[in-house]
Amino acid sequence: MSNVVETVGILGAGQMGSGIAEVAAQSGLAVVLVDVSRELAEKGKNRIAAGLAKQVERGKIEGAERDALIERIRTAGDVGELERADYVVEAATEDQPLKQQLFRTIDRAARPDVVLATNTSSISVTLLGAATSRPEKVIGLHFMNPVPRMRLVEVVRGLTTDDQTFAVTLALAERFGKTPITCRDIPGFIVNRVLLPLINEAVYALYEGLGTAQDIDQAAKLGLNHPMGPLELADLIGLDTCLAILEVMHRELGEDKYRPCPLLRQYVAAGWFGRKAGRGFYPYQ
Repeated sequence: MSNVVETVGILGAGQMGSGIAEVAAQSGLAVVLVDVSRELAEKGKNRIAAGLAKQVERGKIEGAERDALIERIRTAGDVGELERADYVVEAATEDQPLKQQLFRTIDRAARPDVVLATNTSSISVTLLGAATSRPEKVIGLHFMNPVPRMRLVEVVRGLTTDDQTFAVTLALAERFGKTPITCRDIPGFIVNRVLLPLINEAVYALYEGLGTAQDIDQAAKLGLNHPMGPLELADLIGLDTCLAILEVMHRELGEDKYRPCPLLRQYVAAGWFGRKAGRGFYPYQ
């Protein structure tokens, strides 16, 4: 396996995938951004361009820097395009069967020496590695949302992840300008093991009528000195994603403290996923 990464392939052009594409391109790397169609991949690229346009308006970056960054991102609707990549990051929906199928597909598309990373929030890296012919080259690379602004990335070693894969991934995370921490492959890793029970308990507080959503968030911001309240943070993450992570932790760890609040399930059933849907614990334009 080569330690030289010049092109990063990203499968999934949604909020997380486009964010990863942006930081990869910002670090000077070429990017192949792939989704199920070229149109969806282009939508992800356009999301990046819109965010960068605001930065130009605010004087944070020059127009030429924005243009060069966008130029480094190529879009595709064919997973076969990942053959060009020296390192691949899967950034699809937090769904275990889907991710297992995607890793089987990526394994066939990517060159045999290439590392396959997953941006999963909670699903077993070891399990995903077992779906490939190269489990030793599968690793977790969990970015925080929004990717361009959040400095932390969790590097998760599966049971079979080898030392070279780990070293290449650490170096890449640092090139992206991130601060990597190392986690064991246990559901939820570090951040979500701490964060999701907090969010879930806040939803229970709302469910039980302890206070309004605004009261609960103000309590966290002013009483705990958190920059965002847990309910508005859940809306930013996506309530469907929060529910998926809690379900994995509840199932895999078997403890009731991870049992999702019925109100969270109800909001997801209604399609109230948070900011991306225009409605969550708060309404959005």
